[in-house]
Amino acid sequence: MPAVTACNPADPWLAQPAVIDDVLPETPGVATYRLRLAQGDVAAHYRFLPGQFNMLYLPGVGEVAISISGDTADSSCLPHTIRQAGTVTQALARLGPKATIGLRGPFGTSWPMDRCAGKDVVLVAGGIGLAPLRPVVYALLADRRRFGAVSLIYGARTADDLLYTRQFDDWTAKGLAVETTVDRANVGWKGRVGVVTLLLERLALPRPDETVLLACGPEVMMWYAAQTARARGIDPANIWMSLERNMNCAVGLCGHCQFGPEFICKDGPVFRYDRVAPFLKVESL
Repeated sequence: MPAVTACNPADPWLAQPAVIDDVLPETPGVATYRLRLAQGDVAAHYRFLPGQFNMLYLPGVGEVAISISGDTADSSCLPHTIRQAGTVTQALARLGPKATIGLRGPFGTSWPMDRCAGKDVVLVAGGIGLAPLRPVVYALLADRRRFGAVSLIYGARTADDLLYTRQFDDWTAKGLAVETTVDRANVGWKGRVGVVTLLLERLALPRPDETVLLACGPEVMMWYAAQTARARGIDPANIWMSLERNMNCAVGLCGHCQFGPEFICKDGPVFRYDRVAPFLKVESL
């Protein structure tokens, strides 16, 4: 897939007006905001790749980096799945349809879709980590014959914290094997209980040497998923993960998102596992 540039590559500091078309509640404290770029010429040239993010700006409040959780085939609609966590996201939660915010982007590296071609693909997600992987799901299912077996292993604290559950049946019908698990079972939950690595240990991997694993979620989850994948024969060069840090500028200037020698905003957020493995177990990094 060819590389794409930001919607305004000449000035990555310039925020473009974006209108909130609608807000879809997902789980407690999490909602998907469907944004539309207000200026037609900007919208016409805007493209993004799976795994990239935008900086969302509220005047007088601040900016926050949010992954784009939509389909790359439709850049006219830009879904961002947002959890209320800080000042900016709490201010966003008070906005509704027709409100206008600022948008800069897209920024960052993307998931290696070309590397997945012809291979089996395993997606491992934890909690809101499914949001940056949802564009991958759309890409896999839009060209299903281009890939081998495709699986999603997804875990959350409780069943109420599982994202996009209304889409699971459609994804399954189109060829994605979906496995879910929770840390704690709610009343009525009949699915699995336990960590996602247990599902990865049991997942059928008929050709581990031709399998790519993409992971997003808590870093400790991704680290253990990588160890399980390696133990099952998946090449470290075929293990990729998306990291999260406090990104204030998105262009590697402020230094807030430094992770060892890397800057998550411009060198990531998607990294090959062996590139960041030495730093994943360093406390307080």
